[in-house]
Amino acid sequence: MELKEFFPEWDKLNDDQRNLIESTAVKRKIKKDEVLHRGYGDCLGLVLVISGRFRAYIVSESGREVTLYRLFERDICLFSASCVLSGIQFDISIEAEEDSEFYIIPPNIFNEVMEQSAPLANYANKIMASRFSDVMWLMDQIMFKSFDSRLAEFLLEESNIEQSDILTITHEKIANHMGSAREVVSRMLKYFQTEGIVKLSRGNIQITDRKRLEDKILSDWCNLAGTCIFNSHICFIICVFESFF
Repeated sequence: MELKEFFPEWDKLNDDQRNLIESTAVKRKIKKDEVLHRGYGDCLGLVLVISGRFRAYIVSESGREVTLYRLFERDICLFSASCVLSGIQFDISIEAEEDSEFYIIPPNIFNEVMEQSAPLANYANKIMASRFSDVMWLMDQIMFKSFDSRLAEFLLEESNIEQSDILTITHEKIANHMGSAREVVSRMLKYFQTEGIVKLSRGNIQITDRKRLEDKILSDWCNLAGTCIFNSHICFIICVFESFF
């Protein structure tokens, strides 16, 4: 994959700017579970994902992790170069979820070209806004949604990513993604198993009833919105606001 495939504004850069990026970008590989970037003090540079998958996460003072968002093929990570982003100090770590390959553009090079090119700066702002939107969505999930609904959504997302109903993932890893404790995850998974929604085995979780997982997500969403009436595949939401009366 060529560098220009990562930047829709590539043709709006001049020859010197394109040559500078191409001559300084470094292609690297990383193994599954290796940490690529450790917080704000580690200004790695702009990361461009050629293949594989990464997760960006934060760690609390007590050591608990929570995944903020994921990076897939063709994605760009700006926060690994946060030292050149004015006024932004985001203490994010990045870990490979599978064997991956990526480019790194040195932070000083990225900053130099961005200061010269308004189209590139605007594109960087769009990426940043998208990532902040991901973080705000996560905050909404943690603050307002029940844990069983969040876990159901996580399992379905993992299944879609892996394209399989059999997930090879530990309870500890799920807890790290969700910012929870392993014991909480294990209890809820055991409850899902008694309900016939999943089947648990060592190191694996098999989804046996996707519809029930989807219903848990819908039910939680409807409880937040108002009164919900289920009719097979349709969720009718009746919201009653006091201001209307």
